[in-house]
Amino acid sequence: MLEELAAFEERMRRFNRIVTTKAPIAQSPKTQVWALNKARLYRYDSTPEARRRHRVPLLLVFAIMNRPYILDLRPGNSFVEFMVSRGYDVYLLDWGSPGIEDKNMKLDDYALEYLPRVIRKVKQISRCREFSMLGWCIGALLTTIYAAIHPDDGLRNLLLLTAPLDFTNRNSLTFAKWTDERYFDLEKVLAAYGNMPGEMIDYGARALKPIENWVGNYCKLWDNLDDPRVVTAWQAMNTWVTDNIPMAGGAYRQLITDFYRNNLLIQNRLRIRNETVDLSRIRANLLTVIAEGDHITPPCQSEAIMHKVSSADKQLYRTPGGHIGMMAGSAAHRTTWPHIETWLDPRSN
Repeated sequence: MLEELAAFEERMRRFNRIVTTKAPIAQSPKTQVWALNKARLYRYDSTPEARRRHRVPLLLVFAIMNRPYILDLRPGNSFVEFMVSRGYDVYLLDWGSPGIEDKNMKLDDYALEYLPRVIRKVKQISRCREFSMLGWCIGALLTTIYAAIHPDDGLRNLLLLTAPLDFTNRNSLTFAKWTDERYFDLEKVLAAYGNMPGEMIDYGARALKPIENWVGNYCKLWDNLDDPRVVTAWQAMNTWVTDNIPMAGGAYRQLITDFYRNNLLIQNRLRIRNETVDLSRIRANLLTVIAEGDHITPPCQSEAIMHKVSSADKQLYRTPGGHIGMMAGSAAHRTTWPHIETWLDPRSN
């Protein structure tokens, strides 16, 4: 009995240590090549065995309220590592964490102030007038806005991952439940905090699947505590999930009012810096990736863009997994990543 109790106590100590310790992440070698305010642009180093073989550089743009290192989570499970190994010139935009002084920043600023500067730097370094841009989640929303306003800026390939663009079917949108004006006082929240706290955004996402996120996730770790592979993967993902940052208040206000409540973008009614965002102006080769099990951005939010753009070359790809798992899960290297690379390869030379 005493031996069993001692073994249980030791197991509990290991469990607690894993849960409370940050894992090493974002380990692919890179160089910072640009900065503005909190934002940073990184270029990933190539290796002799994986020299840059593709002329057109690839810019990765993630959401503004999450850390972008989900794209370079850990060695062996890194989309960045995967693409660098196949000869792509890869750049990652890190938006940084907004301070209270950034509370008035809007989507306009991200799409029309930051992105153009980043893209100019990518072109300058790569010495290529064309570029590919991959946007994921809110990053896909921002890259879509940019592509529509700057259709002649050299964007050759636009890749949209779980893109929240169409808010027509509110009954199918899980987050719409938290943003309904009858229950959610947007202005009171922003008056109190300035920016939307990362903890509140994280709570809203977790509460959509409470049992899975607050119980099942930890049960999985407990059941696999003796499997180093599972523990390493769990700890890396938990490090990212719990590394919350706020969303600039002005951008959050736009997301709720212009998108969730009024659905302006897909109707070509969204105004950014007094310019209408007309999706039909997008002519770049388009790959839209939908995660079939996504409860954050359900498939219905990403499908309509295929009929709005003028792109002659466009493809819709459906992949298993959820909002994050489809790119960072254990099966991503067999499903999503190879498809993205196979599509991008002949369009990057």
